Amino acid sequence: MLTRKSSNEKSSDGGVTSGRTINININIKRMKEAVFITKASKFFPNSPISNDEMESYLGMVNGQPSRARRIVLGKNGIKNRYYALDKHGNVTHTNVRMAANAVKGLFEEGDLTLDDMDLLACGTASPEQIMPSHGVMVHGELGGKRNIEVVSFAGSCCTGVEALKYAYMSVLLGNSENAVASASERLSAWMRASYFEKEAESLQNLDSRPLLAFQKDFLRWMLSDGAFALLVQDRPASSGFSLRIDWIEITSYANKKETCMYAGGEKNEEGELLGWTMFPESEWLTKSLFSLKQDTRILGENIVKLGGQYMVDLAKKHHFTPDDIDWYMPHLSSMYFKEQILDVFRSLDFYIPEERWFLNLPKVGNIASASAFAMIEEILYSGKLKKGQKILMMVPESARFSYCYCMMTVC
Repeated sequence: MLTRKSSNEKSSDGGVTSGRTINININIKRMKEAVFITKASKFFPNSPISNDEMESYLGMVNGQPSRARRIVLGKNGIKNRYYALDKHGNVTHTNVRMAANAVKGLFEEGDLTLDDMDLLACGTASPEQIMPSHGVMVHGELGGKRNIEVVSFAGSCCTGVEALKYAYMSVLLGNSENAVASASERLSAWMRASYFEKEAESLQNLDSRPLLAFQKDFLRWMLSDGAFALLVQDRPASSGFSLRIDWIEITSYANKKETCMYAGGEKNEEGELLGWTMFPESEWLTKSLFSLKQDTRILGENIVKLGGQYMVDLAKKHHFTPDDIDWYMPHLSSMYFKEQILDVFRSLDFYIPEERWFLNLPKVGNIASASAFAMIEEILYSGKLKKGQKILMMVPESARFSYCYCMMTVC
């Protein structure tokens, strides 16, 4: 038993943090030697949608085709994606339902059933309510006979790997015999043209050109829907390949960098993000406060550079070189960044050649938190793996510049 006692202290805003005793109970005998991803499952809503079909699903703002669409699609390299919408903009699947379907897919075959699940860890960038948490909503959708531990991670692209890390640590510590990590998105909910009509009307009333600002229109052509789930256990699967999780590292640069991608707020002239509660209700629609926005200026300045430096730091910590990596799996929001990453690799003398890259962005789209799981699921069943190979996965999050790296060994 480890005990830490904290005394009353003043917080930076003048409040007082109460003293408390924290008991941390770690049973060393229960700790496992290794943790493995033994199975992966996916759920995509509807049929894949090509670039030319996108506006028929998302709609046109103010009845006009987007001027940004062709520019963005020409750079991001995405050819197909999935939407939980029909051609009339009606929702066909919820985020919760897609996540539950992916989780159920883990138990369709094999010795375990849904009622054998000990832990459910869910990540998403697009929860459909402020509360209850996304995770417990997924648990409710799943049903089942057992009460289990459920945790939720909300944020942006890193939330899926954050859920995976929690599942990994729970199994490693012996708190769970098995755990499920899910990552799911229904980002189309924020991209439908109807959500921007009030802003377009407001601009027209001010005699401005009713064009959606690029920082908002840009992301309408970048993101897509889908759900994935991973089964985490303390032993490899009895057949097929498993992925041993060697380590997962996560860091944030929010102490140094301003907000880049956001929803539910607006940045002021000083770059400070003001949340939706700071605005009158009348501006929630006229400013499209709940749309996804990205400051592309600071995105380009930071996203690749910070991720490259963090990788070099981790290489020193975990003692690996580019030659040790058989597969590099980066979550890319756009193929535009691929050459930039290669240039940073060269500048850092840490070059991983393209033939050892594995990614599926062009055919499944940018699914935010689920993109990392999409790569894991595909490579696990691709026929490309050999026992002993090392996989380095990288997930950047531009929201306020966070990064996840995960090293896995094929077993």
